[in-house]
Amino acid sequence: MGKRSPFFMPLLLVTLIFVPFLFYSINPLNPISRHVLLIKPPPPSSSISFPGYNDGILKECDLFKGHWVPDLHGSPYTNSSCTTIPDSKNCFRHGRSDTDFLNWRWKPKQCVLPRFDPNTFLEFAKGKKLGFVGDSVARNHMESLLCLLSKVETPKDEYKDSEDRKRIWYFPNHDFTLIILWTRFLVHGEERMINGSSSGTFDLYLNKIDEEWSKDLPVLDYVIISDAHWFFRPIYLHDRTGVVGCVYCNTPNVTDYGVGFALKLALRSALKHINNCKKCKVRVTLVRTFSPSHFEDGAWNTGGRCNKTGPLSESEINLSSPEWELRSLQMEEIEKARKEGGKLRKRFGVLDVTRAMMMRPDGHPGEFWGNKWMKGYNDCVHWCMPGPIDVWNDFFMAILIREASFVSW
Repeated sequence: MGKRSPFFMPLLLVTLIFVPFLFYSINPLNPISRHVLLIKPPPPSSSISFPGYNDGILKECDLFKGHWVPDLHGSPYTNSSCTTIPDSKNCFRHGRSDTDFLNWRWKPKQCVLPRFDPNTFLEFAKGKKLGFVGDSVARNHMESLLCLLSKVETPKDEYKDSEDRKRIWYFPNHDFTLIILWTRFLVHGEERMINGSSSGTFDLYLNKIDEEWSKDLPVLDYVIISDAHWFFRPIYLHDRTGVVGCVYCNTPNVTDYGVGFALKLALRSALKHINNCKKCKVRVTLVRTFSPSHFEDGAWNTGGRCNKTGPLSESEINLSSPEWELRSLQMEEIEKARKEGGKLRKRFGVLDVTRAMMMRPDGHPGEFWGNKWMKGYNDCVHWCMPGPIDVWNDFFMAILIREASFVSW
């Protein structure tokens, strides 16, 4: 048996406490009956303009290398102006009193990243459907976008399952649909049961895509896909021949390949599925890279906390960390998918948030997440709203425009 890599062991405990927040149910999504149009970059005669998105932004500037700079404009929304902020991300409601963490803006080294413009986005996305595929951090991102778009139009809450684990929001004035499609691993996974109880150990079938998101892929025009936090637990990896390895398994004659290996193969399977889906309308798929946690002075169950009130500098982050290694593995898979997709008139881009968010230990709920069942524990995985997570949508708009402009329609 191969040795288990200790590299990711500290991160295992980080995610276990947040299972309730990462666990979204497997419930069927009602069919989306409205007409579906392809994303079409506006022609030169279009009345839609993209102020600030010049060739320097769209073709030359690396938006993801930079630092945080003071910004007195603060957040474009508040926890009172946006009524859809989930209770666990509403940090001010639960007693957070400092506000300086809102007064920072991401500044790429080579350019200025335009702020997310909800008016322009909704005009660009008219008649389209956007799906977020991933766990509760993916939902955190979607909820940030929902708050930003709600400044222009109040969306209709079109669908919610019985446990609020899958949601569809619709903007009727723009015929735009926003969907969260939950998945643990992107591929099919089954939890092992012991005497009828959950064991916390999973079997992953790398050759089978999780149908709870893939069955809705054909209706989507663009997709933001992400995953990682569910991989920090005992997992057995299967292909068509049987068990080929594991994560945290400590089983004789089964090699423990580590979290990164499992995440890489699952993401590869998901991106291949998108590329090979002949009935799919998706032309732009964006992969959001790993979102780091920031526990200090202990793990989640030994007093770990995240009570900083300002960002770190570039020199204070470690680009040899486990988080950065996961990001690098994801980037490799994105590049493979991009090359293959180019032959199929499909575009793949990246929302490379890892570096920027490694600098923001001040952006998590920490103790201010209002979970009455887990008092005394801190949430240093998800992100306050409003907060640093909103920059993900600055990235999103720029990269979506960039990738859509390359597609031949």
